Amino acid sequence: MPYKPQPEPRKADYQADVQITRLGEKIGDPVAAANFPEHILRFRNDRWDKSVGLDGLDEQQWLDHFGKFRPLPDNLDPPLALRYHGHQFRNYNPEIGDGRGFLFAQLRDHENRLMDLGTKGSGTTPWSRTGDGRLTLKGAVREILATEMLEALGVNTSKTFSVVETGEKLMRGDEPSPTRSAVMTRLSHSHIRIGAFQRIAYEKNEELMRALVDYCLANYYGGAQTDDPATELFARTAQEVAKLAGAYMTVGFVHGVLNTDNINVTGESFDYGPWRFTPYWEPGFTAAYFDHEGLYCFGRQPEALHWNLAQFASALRLISDSDPLVATLETFPKAYGTAFTEHFCWRLGVKSEGFESDRDLVVAAEMGLAQKTIQIDQFFFDWGKSEHLARPEDKSPEFAEFRTLIADRARTRQPSSEYWQKPEPCSMHIEEVESIWDAIADDDNWAPLSEKVNDIRAMGAALRNG
Repeated sequence: MPYKPQPEPRKADYQADVQITRLGEKIGDPVAAANFPEHILRFRNDRWDKSVGLDGLDEQQWLDHFGKFRPLPDNLDPPLALRYHGHQFRNYNPEIGDGRGFLFAQLRDHENRLMDLGTKGSGTTPWSRTGDGRLTLKGAVREILATEMLEALGVNTSKTFSVVETGEKLMRGDEPSPTRSAVMTRLSHSHIRIGAFQRIAYEKNEELMRALVDYCLANYYGGAQTDDPATELFARTAQEVAKLAGAYMTVGFVHGVLNTDNINVTGESFDYGPWRFTPYWEPGFTAAYFDHEGLYCFGRQPEALHWNLAQFASALRLISDSDPLVATLETFPKAYGTAFTEHFCWRLGVKSEGFESDRDLVVAAEMGLAQKTIQIDQFFFDWGKSEHLARPEDKSPEFAEFRTLIADRARTRQPSSEYWQKPEPCSMHIEEVESIWDAIADDDNWAPLSEKVNDIRAMGAALRNG
């Protein structure tokens, strides 16, 4: 099927559905939230709160649940810090887990999907090691911007559900300190990471591995359809991770830390730290200042996700034969290529004509973009609102082949919204991120953030609807 973004969230009733406890006590550890000195509501996701039946909460009720973490009705009590291991920059680490967050609640959304409400910055857990379990307010603001932008661009991502400023002063080596603190809540379709399977394989717990495979298939993929559930789950996850890789490349996003503990079984992007969007088509563009070798640079992200899937396959060998896992792993390059070209066509606003034809179009676009005569967002904006590149410099020889290949493509949207009338596209480069944060840090001015979120959502509506 041609690529389609996730549908708009719709209003639903609150429906608690705690499934995680069926996995037993070894999946996570009961924990308590920190007692914060202040609770100031800074962000509430009014697009997605209705989708899980929480739009009726008033501000004090919201702060009670998402600042003080009083349990939601019939939900987890206490919350659970999930256990996992992971490869971090390809070095295996058996000493990690939810170190500054926990699974707070599980509930159904408007599509009857099982959703997790998980935290970041909610205090120490058994897996905090030497950390303080806290989150900087800047980190929370950055995650709002990342998730809103990715959602608008059609990327499968967690949603920043709530940000509450907590009144503590934190010391950090990568920010001017002391800096303001916050606790954030994410809405995600699964918090089960590849690292959870790695931990179970490390412990050689076949019973728990089978239970976790069954849990994931039942709750995220409609239940097992074969007599080899481990291979089935791997195939479904590999397909979704391939889509994620294609989406990252189409939108110019660099996650920065694609470790195995940051990849989940539904292929949903989450856990945003040093992310950036690359302005130009620059394969070597790196987000994390500590990624000295460029392991997770823009152009290597599909490779990184493929490598992570290989580690998932290795863990599943505890209960499955290698051959079918390897066979699935070998399909990743084609699955990624198809996902990439379909998402690319969707963002361009032209009809997909199948992988071979789409690939030629995308390669021609990449060749032009690689010359850095036009930024990625401007390229898609110009083509989204016009059948021809709008500016004289964009009719350069570098795009000659692309213009020929796209000439007869049918359009999939008619650009009628106000977004397409603007002189420049909505982008999210590091300079604007820093400017938005500076307004908050210097003057406690939240207006630029609110305005940017509104602009991003308007872009998302334009891309979905024209």
